[in-house]
Amino acid sequence: MDSPFIFDVSGLDGGRERQTRTAPAPERIGVAMIAVPQGAEVTVDADLTDLGTGVQVLADVTAPLEGQCSRCLRELHREGDFHVEQFFAYDADVFTESGDAPEDGEDDEDDLPPLVVEERVDLTQAVTDEIGLNLPFSPVCEDGCEDSDSEVPAPDGIAGEYQGTDPRWSGLEKFL
Repeated sequence: MDSPFIFDVSGLDGGRERQTRTAPAPERIGVAMIAVPQGAEVTVDADLTDLGTGVQVLADVTAPLEGQCSRCLRELHREGDFHVEQFFAYDADVFTESGDAPEDGEDDEDDLPPLVVEERVDLTQAVTDEIGLNLPFSPVCEDGCEDSDSEVPAPDGIAGEYQGTDPRWSGLEKFL
């Protein structure tokens, strides 16, 4: 188990257990401008509860974030904290009334929870979704890029200065 997102649930037996795993991120997780880099130390503190038909996982994920400011293009280095809640079923048939496939012919796999496989749960997809949904698409510096103000050119005109209507559009005034 190299991934920090895979937990062994064989010892639950109807109970509850707290597990903490720290390991390198197996892949880059995030959006284009900011993400958890591959190989970064990720800590997952998970509360695993056996519910009879499956395992409920409540996990807090802490990982370094690296990216680029969308305004000044400086490198960003932050710490990210995320909370993941996921249910893993022991058997996919638990959620169908008769255990049979749906009659309407539609593929309902997306509606079913992930399964416990070989007495392990894999939080990778849940963590990927949580991080991707909670990171900003356009991250900015924490100080608001204050140092970059000197590079902004002065305005060309005077604030509040009235500019008349462009004569090329004067014929449209009758439609107002």
